[in-house]
Amino acid sequence: MSLLVKGDADLDLLLLLLLFAAIIAAEVPKLVRRKSYREIWAFGGVTLIAMVLSFGLVLQLPIPNITKGIEDLVRPLYLAFERLLTP
Repeated sequence: MSLLVKGDADLDLLLLLLLFAAIIAAEVPKLVRRKSYREIWAFGGVTLIAMVLSFGLVLQLPIPNITKGIEDLVRPLYLAFERLLTP
């Protein structure tokens, strides 16, 4: 199943690539002019994650559930606070 154009994953990939190229072309020059190098790195990281997830969806790859990962990270803190605060 194609998400953007019915029946053509190749065209979907091309459209996604063009979309991300347009976003990058619009944002990065402004950041470079302002010499916002930390923001460039942050923008690049978020954009890379978005690209990987978007291409994975178009190619129908199994995408991991981020909620489960966050829950696994936070659960030990929750349990520690629960033990600390319960009489």
